Amino acid sequence: MTAQPAPQPDENQLIAERREKLAQHRAAAQALGQAAFPNDFKPAHRAGALHAQYAETDGPALEAAAPQVSVAGRMMLKRVMGKAAFATLQDATGRIQLYLSRDDVGEDVLAAFKHWDLGDILACEGTLFRTKTGELTVKARTLRLLTKSLRPLPDKFHGMADQELKYRQRYVDLIMDEAARSRFLARSKAVAAIRDYMTQHDFLEVETPMLHPIPGGANARPFTTHHNALEQQMFLRIAPELYLKRLIVGGFERVFEINRNFRNEGLSVRHNPEFTMMEFYAAYWTHQDMMDFTEAVLRHAAVAATGSAVLSYGGKPVDLSQPFLRLSVRDALVRYAGLSATEAVDAGVLRARIAAAGEEAPAHWSLAELQFGLFEAVVESQLWQPTFIIDYPVEVSPLARAADGDPSITERFELFMTGREVANGFSELNDAEDQAARFLAQVANKEAGDAEAMYYDADFIRALEYGMPPTGGCGIGIDRLVMLLTDAPSIRDIILFPALRRE
Repeated sequence: MTAQPAPQPDENQLIAERREKLAQHRAAAQALGQAAFPNDFKPAHRAGALHAQYAETDGPALEAAAPQVSVAGRMMLKRVMGKAAFATLQDATGRIQLYLSRDDVGEDVLAAFKHWDLGDILACEGTLFRTKTGELTVKARTLRLLTKSLRPLPDKFHGMADQELKYRQRYVDLIMDEAARSRFLARSKAVAAIRDYMTQHDFLEVETPMLHPIPGGANARPFTTHHNALEQQMFLRIAPELYLKRLIVGGFERVFEINRNFRNEGLSVRHNPEFTMMEFYAAYWTHQDMMDFTEAVLRHAAVAATGSAVLSYGGKPVDLSQPFLRLSVRDALVRYAGLSATEAVDAGVLRARIAAAGEEAPAHWSLAELQFGLFEAVVESQLWQPTFIIDYPVEVSPLARAADGDPSITERFELFMTGREVANGFSELNDAEDQAARFLAQVANKEAGDAEAMYYDADFIRALEYGMPPTGGCGIGIDRLVMLLTDAPSIRDIILFPALRRE
């Protein structure tokens, strides 16, 4: 007869048992005049630094030196063997093993330790040595319980198998999954590297409002709120663009901001309603200068975060070390959509191809809008290696400067990698009258039912009327960049607390 596996205890039962242990711990601490959750221990050492410092030190040398250390962290493994025990502590930098013996820590401490649980946070002081297997270990002299964990950690072998649970309980995901921690460390390194690169190139970091009286700077649906004291409707910003360009008018010739934008749109593997962007603007730069600089700053961020500009995403290489390809929308249609040069300027062919791709092309679309519509439907997903798409139609670029040689297109670019837009920039429109006319066209689109069309921003027009120097601007999607740098399949994997439906 096959033996049946022992039933696993109910989580509520385990929590109840831990609460009982905490009650006993409180009583014991109170009897000694101590705190159940003490806050008087400061670890002098971290696991990662200890492993790095003593990586080449063998057992006899460690025994002779007898380094005294103090560490703290969460207990992730535990093994009790009569009068001795082993435990593994995890701090922000890694893990280190502890060795406890009754002769060193005392019978009372060892007896208490036997009832402590995985997840508890401990403090230890002792001497470094190497076990017979060569593992760097702290021989404990003192051991204390700093924080009692009331909830059991997930199974150490399987971790958190439920992906949505990983997003909802990111704190547990970070405890259990070293890869998750690594992704967010890489994100921090990338953002720090970008910030450093910007300031090294004389850009001034600024902060502009999150609450806008008029949403602007992008074609997107805003989140709406109400300011009680001002008695007016307000919007969470969809982009900082119009405020940053006001600063260019004011005389700050190079500015940047890394911060949140909010767009009341759908959720997907590449969209979160709250996301991080860097926007930057430089007076006397063109869109060509912006492309050169964007390429350089992304390459710098990749090397800082990963050690290389040659990356892998989904098992396929992505090479940021080489000059990025630059194609017009029309040339991209010829290369990736299989059109001839003649078909790429034929409205009937474009409409038919858009319909074949399962998309709609409104009757009022111009030739340029049809080209852009087919590009989005068919080409965008094929742009794997870094590619700048240029020469966007003026109809879909209401804030970009029209090209001098062809007023139907703008001096605009978008950067695509792994089939996703990562950056968007252009030579900024600084003609106040032209900008006012484009705002009015956007208002007409909004009145016709386009919820993402822009509002008319009279104060921004007034700012342009004071005169803005020729300027280049760009926005880089930090989240999508970090997805690439960490080989993350979903934007939720690199946002600490992504938007989720309420439990």
